Amino acid sequence: MDEIDQAILRELQVDGRIPYSDLGPKVGLSPSAARLRLQRLIDSKAVQVVGVTDPMTQGQQTMALLGLHVDGDPRAVADELSRHDEVVYTVLTAGSFDLFAEVVCGQPRDLLDFVNDVVRVVEGVTSVESFPYFAIHTHRFLWHVD
Repeated sequence: MDEIDQAILRELQVDGRIPYSDLGPKVGLSPSAARLRLQRLIDSKAVQVVGVTDPMTQGQQTMALLGLHVDGDPRAVADELSRHDEVVYTVLTAGSFDLFAEVVCGQPRDLLDFVNDVVRVVEGVTSVESFPYFAIHTHRFLWHVD
């Protein structure tokens, strides 16, 4: 990734919908060259341009981080949990938990049902600790691009 690619990423982090006619000049390229550069980054999977939502403003009122202890390979548990729409992401980790899963549910009762009826019955899960969210304080997808 060269300096122009990094400049493109910085501009996209400010405005992911920036028109190529604006992006090109900001990074020292023509609009068509900027489009080709961005397409190359997308094709190589270095960049993914997506819309980010806040589930708590979209009618989904209950979010939680689940800390799981797993007997065996946590990747298999992460794969199984990832099949469910309620799971936003899974993270393999070290420390007191083997795996974290962020989940979004409609109501607190839905979270309880998901933890008890889905998560606890996954083969390999030995315990689950739930950390419900009261509010999202900071939610950013900006990374320093050198």
